[in-house]
Amino acid sequence: MAIRLYVGNLPYSVTKARMEEIFSPFGTLTECTVISDKFSGRSKGFGFVEYESDDSARQAIEKLNGSDMDGRAIVVNEARPKEERPERSFSRGR
Repeated sequence: MAIRLYVGNLPYSVTKARMEEIFSPFGTLTECTVISDKFSGRSKGFGFVEYESDDSARQAIEKLNGSDMDGRAIVVNEARPKEERPERSFSRGR
């Protein structure tokens, strides 16, 4: 299974194309996502990338963690597994 990377402290102006441009020199990407607010559509300042090879992912972490992207020091590390969250109820006790 490929290593999924968390990319944080991104500029709010970052696009998926810009992320692909920054991360593709290290290997073939299988996923590249910038997380955005569902109401405003604006970036939340983080995203995820996944490579075909684990070696490419490790190299990207080594080279890009702490690097500058449009004046911000980005954080690149291995993503934690998604946690199961309890289902939310919006009922008012009826």
